Amino acid sequence: MSTTNLSLARRSAASIDAFDEQEVARVSLQAFFSLVEHWQLRREEAQVLLGSPSESTYYRWKQGRVASVPRDTVERISVMVGIYKALHILFPIAERADDYLRRENADFDGQSALTVMLRGNVEHLYEVRRYLDAWRG
Repeated sequence: MSTTNLSLARRSAASIDAFDEQEVARVSLQAFFSLVEHWQLRREEAQVLLGSPSESTYYRWKQGRVASVPRDTVERISVMVGIYKALHILFPIAERADDYLRRENADFDGQSALTVMLRGNVEHLYEVRRYLDAWRG
């Protein structure tokens, strides 16, 4: 690695470390609960998409009482925000974008994108995200 690239890598790592993890968690959860409303998710569905935190943790997070959030949960939220963005690029009418998740899809063996996402593994979120990204080009 060249000296310039090494310097850029160090600065990038330092800028990432500069983020307040609690603030990142708080903002991430605010975005997630906005998605819950847009996608009209039931609590059980929302919990699975978050990585299955306990019910009490889920409600604490929903109320904005955030002490810490696992990195996996922040990653999951990031992928879901990407899914939301891709849907709204593909479907400029908001209702169609939000309804898409529940419609059966031949490319998911007749299941909806939400059904795939609810399998519980973060990889299933990525599967839907990659599909939408490929579709929009």
